[in-house]
Amino acid sequence: MHEDMNVARPVAPGALPEDAGLDVSLRPKSLAEFIGQPKVKENLSIFLEAAKKRGEPCEHVLLYGPPGLGKTTLAHVVGHEMNAKVSVTSGPALERVGDLAAILTNLEEGDILFVDEIHRMNRTIEEVLYPAMEDYALDIVIGKGPTARTLRLDLKRFTLVGATTKLSLLSAPLRDRFGSVYHLDFYGEDEMTAIVRRSAGLLDVPIDETSARLIASRARRTPRVANRLLKRVRDYAQVRGDGTLGPVTVDAALTGLEIDPRGLDDADRRFLRALILKFQGGPVGLTTLAAATSEEVETLEEVIEPFLLQEGFLSRTPRGRVATEAAYTHLGLVPPDRQGELLS
Repeated sequence: MHEDMNVARPVAPGALPEDAGLDVSLRPKSLAEFIGQPKVKENLSIFLEAAKKRGEPCEHVLLYGPPGLGKTTLAHVVGHEMNAKVSVTSGPALERVGDLAAILTNLEEGDILFVDEIHRMNRTIEEVLYPAMEDYALDIVIGKGPTARTLRLDLKRFTLVGATTKLSLLSAPLRDRFGSVYHLDFYGEDEMTAIVRRSAGLLDVPIDETSARLIASRARRTPRVANRLLKRVRDYAQVRGDGTLGPVTVDAALTGLEIDPRGLDDADRRFLRALILKFQGGPVGLTTLAAATSEEVETLEEVIEPFLLQEGFLSRTPRGRVATEAAYTHLGLVPPDRQGELLS
């Protein structure tokens, strides 16, 4: 069972694993269907078209950015555009050199290996991956001590697509071996609205423009969140309404989920309230905030803070986190620099 968990899952060209759930059907399969990230799409289309004209596999691709922005989707889009089979694994799943060797030796010419969370791959595996990426060869040490010898296995030309939320944790030698590096950023409201409309169509859920924009405005500028909210609103409409997603139904559903008009959920608001009410708006260290909110430091840093920073509710300073005036206003509190105006 342990070995089965570490073997990459092959996927037909342009397709996704059948057991990946409803989200699979909502993922675009080609660059033409992919909404948003215009610069990435433009550069990626040129990169892939050039490789197809030369009749060779494309170079290795690295995708990085916050969770939920489409890194996995783009990896499969690359497979679809190149008409290549995609095998899927993740950094933590590659525990032994044998795991990587089994995957690489089973790849055919032009196949794509997608490694999610590639920054979590251990250094031993990474060292073995270097010659595989550069020379399409796998160097394996057989035996130990004086009798040890190196065996070189030739590999078919493949494309490695890596995805990471933490580019800084990738070692420079690994990062430099990728031919193309693309950064995915948060989406604009128009792009998010288009994504909601497209997903609603795939789910066969009637929705008007106002309702689609309402969901998009509360989706933290992240497609994964938008699709999750859309499905929860659909559930609400089917149970409490007639199945149609109108503005009143959407607003009621999102209010029930404690998602406010700016997309902040209860955890976000607890974070800001702790920062403002317990620590006078900061500056305060992240470890202290984690203790005050009963959250892990990693949760605050990777899940909560990125959106608050993007929305201008939070500032990072050398001395710690500081709540902005916008955070006070959003919570209905008076910013410190305006308290004197109210008292005078």
